[in-house]
Amino acid sequence: MRSSRLVIAAAALALAATACGGGGSTGGATGGSAAPGQTGFVPPKIEPLKALGSGEGQVNLVAWAGYAEDGSNDPKVDWVHPFEQATGCKVNTKTAGTSDEMVNLMRTGEYDSVSASGDASLRLIAAGTVAPVNTDLIPSYAKVFEGLKLKPWNSVGGVPYGVPHGRGANLLMWRTDKVSPAPDSWSVVFDPASPYKGNLTAYDSPIYIADAALYLMATKPELGIKDPYALDDKQFQASVDLLKQQKQNIGEYWSDYTKSVQSFKSGDTVAGTTWQVIANLLTADKAPVEVTLPKEGSTGWSDTWMVAAKAPHPTCAYKWMDWIISPKVNAQVAEWFGEAPSNSEACALTADKGFCDTFHATDEAYFAKVHFWTTPIAQCLDGRTDVKCKDYSEWTRAWTEIKG
Repeated sequence: MRSSRLVIAAAALALAATACGGGGSTGGATGGSAAPGQTGFVPPKIEPLKALGSGEGQVNLVAWAGYAEDGSNDPKVDWVHPFEQATGCKVNTKTAGTSDEMVNLMRTGEYDSVSASGDASLRLIAAGTVAPVNTDLIPSYAKVFEGLKLKPWNSVGGVPYGVPHGRGANLLMWRTDKVSPAPDSWSVVFDPASPYKGNLTAYDSPIYIADAALYLMATKPELGIKDPYALDDKQFQASVDLLKQQKQNIGEYWSDYTKSVQSFKSGDTVAGTTWQVIANLLTADKAPVEVTLPKEGSTGWSDTWMVAAKAPHPTCAYKWMDWIISPKVNAQVAEWFGEAPSNSEACALTADKGFCDTFHATDEAYFAKVHFWTTPIAQCLDGRTDVKCKDYSEWTRAWTEIKG
């Protein structure tokens, strides 16, 4: 628990911002069907790696805090040095603080691989910064949960652009001694007449606009929202208006987990968005909190290890991607960071044998209710071609306006 606190503090800050050839299942043009909502999105034509070399001696990573642990935070938490010993590839890690920083670092051409969140991945693909991956060169990919493969945030047109690292949901948490009855809906944070005005919290990021859109999907079906990341002018404005209205009830927005923990512990915050790992830490501190995945569903994240289109060390990058999603290492990183692993064999290897139950790792019905962060782009991700959708730059501008 102590070591988890160290990394989650950094990880929460990090997340705050938050074609073809090869053939077959290797990331070529002939493999698989189009990923949902990506009709018409054609990325630059880039060939995936066709074969591994002998290794270039090093790999340069851009990663979230906690994803490339080398024992410096905790001597018992180290999957970097074993990788170096096994492959001869020295790991050089640049810890990024935001998705925007990740995108900018990858554009320099100095890095080989990045653990991109869904609010960055399509930007990297569309710019030609990352390449399709040849999954035949990544043996561990075969054991990745099918529910994480060929998704809108990690593929285009049935072509994989990376390997899934893990996943988690953005949950609703409340203080059981101050909120009654127990909520089962996001209405507790979006209802303008909420009795908890001034004591609510929300995630501080432009991607939170999707949370409002998700709520409107259920409560205002006449808007026709099918995907909370694919919003036309009317749908986007309705989501922004809802968040401007919500702001009057928000006590504080959070990105730093320590502030969220303290606010819930003190009772200044009684309900709002959280992650399972934060709830676990509060429960360990005897705070009276519970969490739920509300009836409207939720947003969430699934990070993807991607490889640079012009990676200086492509073989070592592929070896790293295979290593980080291998069963033992994937179990270690998921448990350290606090998320469901991506490898289906990882659950048997976690130190806490109940870990995967807590994080719903094998529960595809649970994750079917989670709309994972996906970069909003002008080409509507829900398949519409008769309108343009708001892209991420417009989400960023709107978020600044919402917060005032």
